Amino acid sequence: MESADTSTTTSDDTGVRLRPVGEPDLAMLRRFCVEPWLIGLDWAGFRDPGAPARRFAVDGWLGADDGRLVVEVERDQAAGIVSYTSRRNSGPASYWEIGIALLPEWRGRGIGWRAQALLCDYLFTHTPAQRIQAGTHPENVAEQRALEKAGFQLEGVVRACEFRAGAWRDGYLYSRLRDDPPPAALAG
Repeated sequence: MESADTSTTTSDDTGVRLRPVGEPDLAMLRRFCVEPWLIGLDWAGFRDPGAPARRFAVDGWLGADDGRLVVEVERDQAAGIVSYTSRRNSGPASYWEIGIALLPEWRGRGIGWRAQALLCDYLFTHTPAQRIQAGTHPENVAEQRALEKAGFQLEGVVRACEFRAGAWRDGYLYSRLRDDPPPAALAG
């Protein structure tokens, strides 16, 4: 994906916005690699803390097939990141799979669903994708609510889709299509 002006993703009413990763954000990205449970149930063990800086040097985390944007809130504070990865079921058409990781002090404030809705708007504006999907854990009720507020619909259970905490676990699959109505929370 080409680098684009992300000012169109600013939410005027709440101050939540998305922006490209900057060099000062690398410390936060390193934290996601080395601090157990910082990202909740998605913690999959220690990762290379130098990887975020190497990736930033390649493309600033704005790749054609995947990337990260910083979730920014009041007074230009980084609250976390959203991610997007291109996937393909069959044929030439691809879709986006998105994710979010907010720092603990920013959770439970309505930032997550707004950031995910903004990311969908960004991807639908700058790419021809028809579908955006996101997965979550059955026990992550807050994320399920956030996805629904962001305009996603539950598609179903994906059985034994991830190995976590020593066992194979189910996941929930959500999607939002280009033609779906805008999130009700934003529309009204």
